[in-house]
Amino acid sequence: MSTSVSSMSDKILECNAASARYRATLAAVFAVIAAYLAFSVWMFDLPSVARKWSPERATMFMLDTYAHKDVVLMEWDRADDIDVYFEAKVYEYEKDPDWFSRSTAAAGSRVDIDNGAYFVLTGNTVELHDWPGLDAPLIFGRYADGRPQIIGYENNRDALPEWIRWTENKIEVRPDLYTRLQVFGRKAEIHRYSLGWKYFWFDFRSPLADVSLFDAIGLMFSSERVDPTQSNASLVLSEIWYNEIWFHMEIMVAMLETLLMALLGTFFAALFGLPLAFLAAQNITPFEAVRFGLRRLFDLLRGIDMLIWSLIFLRAFGPGLFTGAFAIAFTDTGTLGKLMSEAIENADSKQQEGIRSTGAKKTLQHRFGILPQIMPIFISQTLYYFESNVRGAVIIGAMGAGGIGLQFLGAMQTGTDFENVAYMAILVLLMVIAIDKTSARLRRILIGLV
Repeated sequence: MSTSVSSMSDKILECNAASARYRATLAAVFAVIAAYLAFSVWMFDLPSVARKWSPERATMFMLDTYAHKDVVLMEWDRADDIDVYFEAKVYEYEKDPDWFSRSTAAAGSRVDIDNGAYFVLTGNTVELHDWPGLDAPLIFGRYADGRPQIIGYENNRDALPEWIRWTENKIEVRPDLYTRLQVFGRKAEIHRYSLGWKYFWFDFRSPLADVSLFDAIGLMFSSERVDPTQSNASLVLSEIWYNEIWFHMEIMVAMLETLLMALLGTFFAALFGLPLAFLAAQNITPFEAVRFGLRRLFDLLRGIDMLIWSLIFLRAFGPGLFTGAFAIAFTDTGTLGKLMSEAIENADSKQQEGIRSTGAKKTLQHRFGILPQIMPIFISQTLYYFESNVRGAVIIGAMGAGGIGLQFLGAMQTGTDFENVAYMAILVLLMVIAIDKTSARLRRILIGLV
């Protein structure tokens, strides 16, 4: 009886010790995670990032992806000559839009807003009338020294709506997402946003600028020519293709370059990776020095990131299609070589032995004993890497190799062309989806033929 009690006591002690070790291990894991998070906060200076975060700027970027902007610009020194333009000042309207009523500085020009409110621009002020929630118009002007002011609120800024920011040199009025007024010492600007990608098919200066796509398609079959020098069909297609705002031609050519970059890089990787994989496989090559050298070569090729290879080739060959293709080829040769050499080593040796029993040479043993086993894996992996390389080619292009990535970078650097960024992102997404569907179908066909 005492022996049983002693044994039970020992087991309880063992359980308690194991439980204590588990709790200590769990506490250590949580301590390491907490230390890592604290180090990350310090290393990346996350508090500083949070302070610099601007929700308003992020909102403006998002708005630019799906809306267009019309601008009314009045310089105080020439208030009788108000400029009205689309997006950038190079696209100035020759005929005033319906929502803008031009008049003299004394009488005041009017800018209508979709919600029934309106601005009045005079020689000395900009007035906001009938905005929902306002009991009286807001009148913006300038002090004698040229600084912007809100008349009547000089000593009562706390009474202003929260959507107005008044600093020493600028007044920012943002009553809703689609309306903005900026008042400076030299000028006043009204930004009027509207949904949609305006001039997507025909640009601002096109003779078909105000024609819808469906009307343009109908025009293609009309015998009455818009331009006497060419047919309507040729005019419509050329105006779409050479659109100077949306750059359809440049973007489509860049998309083709990106696709070719990924295709060539993957092709070269497959072309060189498979033969080198046979040489690196232990059951194929008896020379350890050869296998060791090739495996270290694979480590080198895939160990250096694709972006680094692109920078190396960019310095060597300059920007272009082959710079990106070589970067992809080098990285994927290392990856496919390693994967295929391991697949070859794991191939069933019985098929090779059966081929050898017929008296076939080594090459035939490999061709009919090993290759049929690894080809489905090789095809599947190659097509998968091709899909991945299409996305990678976009990043490589942004580094300077060309293609759609460079177009992406150019549009983002302007800080105002985010609708073009959204357009290109949608095209890349559609291309990746199409490649995914095509490669899946092609994979089934090729594997079925092996």
